[in-house]
Amino acid sequence: MNEQPQTFGGEKFNMANADQLRALLKAYAHGDEAQFQSVAMQIAANEARAGHGKLAEELRNLIDIAKVRVPQAGPTPIPIAKPRGEVADLLTVTYPNVRLADMVLSDLTRTILGRVLKEHKNIREIRSNGLAPRKRLLLLGPPGTGKTLTASAMAGELGLPLFVVRLDRLITRYMGETAAKLRLVFDAIAQTRAVYLFDEFDSIGSERGLTNDVGEIRRVVNSFLQMVEQDSSDSLIIAATNHANILDRALFRRFDDIIHYDLPTTKQLAEALKFKLSGFKSGRMPWMQLAKSATGLSYGDITRATEDAVKHAIIERRAATKDDLANAIAERKSATRPARVKRVRK
Repeated sequence: MNEQPQTFGGEKFNMANADQLRALLKAYAHGDEAQFQSVAMQIAANEARAGHGKLAEELRNLIDIAKVRVPQAGPTPIPIAKPRGEVADLLTVTYPNVRLADMVLSDLTRTILGRVLKEHKNIREIRSNGLAPRKRLLLLGPPGTGKTLTASAMAGELGLPLFVVRLDRLITRYMGETAAKLRLVFDAIAQTRAVYLFDEFDSIGSERGLTNDVGEIRRVVNSFLQMVEQDSSDSLIIAATNHANILDRALFRRFDDIIHYDLPTTKQLAEALKFKLSGFKSGRMPWMQLAKSATGLSYGDITRATEDAVKHAIIERRAATKDDLANAIAERKSATRPARVKRVRK
């Protein structure tokens, strides 16, 4: 049975073929925005080749609008990928707007993350050639250096939801229960394409033998190793830890990329201070001088210091000054300095 041409704006055109419609609905059902847009562009291209210029232009305009849509005020709509059932207790979901451009990263880290993004944005082509994208990242480094923010940025770049694994609900004291809950998480990873973050990964991936409950920890680590090895989904799995030294050695081989995060250099501190203050009214700032005074602080500390300086200026009803920022930096350094223990003479 032949398709009957339809009419649009005085032009005749054929409806998208069944394969394209199936692919479009599948991408929508999985929350795969990149694939949804790709198939929509294919449909527009088909109409253009068929000589239906007006329809093709209309479709392209609608796709462009979808790409640059601005988040609206008010309640956030319930995402398609909202976890349900028993797994809802193990995962929290957000749709981040963060981008890698919002972060100060080393050149090497930016290159590695950029490569992962390119592979996931071209995942269909990679899969069609019998290959798999890089999809398991292990982030190592001190607190506040950008590991968790990286997961948000990757989700934002890919237009995917970010699921954070709730370790407080995952880890239990009952034998075998943690491994069973871990299976639920990996079932979700297989069913819903997204970015999945295992923060404080050392909680489940510590070296087998570093605890009194050796048997249970061994079972959890072995379960994770088996599940991550068997996972063939298109999801991106990110594990982050501040304690790389206690991770089980076998885990390192299961990750496609291991990225090290360090405390920022003076140059990076200056960039971070400038970026964090860019959206607020401020006077002229000696960025390098302030950055040198902030040596030893993390990106998280810099965020708090700039926010404190700006809030003080807002309360005073004036622009933020270098003194505001210098004082806030000094306070952060004082707060992060290890407390000295006084020795009492007997």
